[in-house]
Amino acid sequence: MKTLPFLFIGLTALAAAGIRSGDKANVGEVTPNWTAADSVGKTRSVEDYRGKFVVLEWTNKDCPFVKKHYGSGNMQATQEKAKEMGAVWLTVISSAPGNQGYMAPDQINAYRKSMKVNSAATLLDSDGKIGHIYEAKTTPQIVVINPKGVVVYNGAIDNKPSTDVADIPTSTNYALAALKEGMAGKAVTVATSRPYGCSVKY
Repeated sequence: MKTLPFLFIGLTALAAAGIRSGDKANVGEVTPNWTAADSVGKTRSVEDYRGKFVVLEWTNKDCPFVKKHYGSGNMQATQEKAKEMGAVWLTVISSAPGNQGYMAPDQINAYRKSMKVNSAATLLDSDGKIGHIYEAKTTPQIVVINPKGVVVYNGAIDNKPSTDVADIPTSTNYALAALKEGMAGKAVTVATSRPYGCSVKY
């Protein structure tokens, strides 16, 4: 019985964000709306970007797989290319306070500057509400949403599940491939893949 107040609080928070408990967005389905604050205090909603392609990227600065892509500049280059294509790229941190990868807003902003992150914003998802909608399991993990709000890709950033930077030049970037095909009006060839990396620290 002692857990009921906490359950109620959790459900109330989800309702305030426009999310019902258990809401999921699988590939081929329309995403439920959600709102979240970013690291500079601006409220972001997925509905704000209806009419555009949106890329969600789960990250954890301490994860070696994330370090592979950011340390090499590959993630930043991918973000920049997506932006040039007209997509909105949002980085998501779903690590809970006290868990690996969690950062306060000022820490996130310092990290974004030092790593020259090219995403439009970093979203604070310490309660995991956004991560659970898309069943984000790893960092990095990528979700692509089309202008109608339909999830068209969910999975790994590429097809080389390693921490070896040398693998990047010969890898297939699933995020950019999904954007290219989706923007051309084609079905995404690889709509799902097994995400790799560190587990999301909910």
